[in-house]
Amino acid sequence: MTQGPVRLDVAVGYATPRKGIPAAASFRRWAALAFAGRIREADLAIRIVGEDEGRALNRHYRGKDYATNVLSFPAELPEGLPADVHLPLLGDLVICAPVVAREAAEQGKPLNAHYAHLTVHGVLHLLGWDHEDEKEAEAMEQLEREILAELGITDPYAGEIR
Repeated sequence: MTQGPVRLDVAVGYATPRKGIPAAASFRRWAALAFAGRIREADLAIRIVGEDEGRALNRHYRGKDYATNVLSFPAELPEGLPADVHLPLLGDLVICAPVVAREAAEQGKPLNAHYAHLTVHGVLHLLGWDHEDEKEAEAMEQLEREILAELGITDPYAGEIR
């Protein structure tokens, strides 16, 4: 397994009933694997929300009027910081529990595996990875596969058609 960050602080908040949602320790483990070998120090907040809050956030920040599975909000660092100053604040992830549950059921995936995938996916976005074009998407998806394989989770993209 890849060596993890030197210091990682992941705060997990639940804004929806916790039944069926993984424990905070699971989210921390998944985030640590996504950080491993890529960043040495990080502060991250993960908020698990319901459909209404997920939809409101997606509408406000992305202009899309539906709840999506995961939203990534990179930290905005203050202007004028010297180049050698490093703040560990990475950003926030918002994961919409009803969407995750629905997708896992529709795709025939174990619920925890889907949460793990979306946590890894969101953290990679915070680290600068994206999937705006085919080449970026393939690179990001391959990295996700490798990280999830360390957890014993099969390829989340198997069977998908682009």
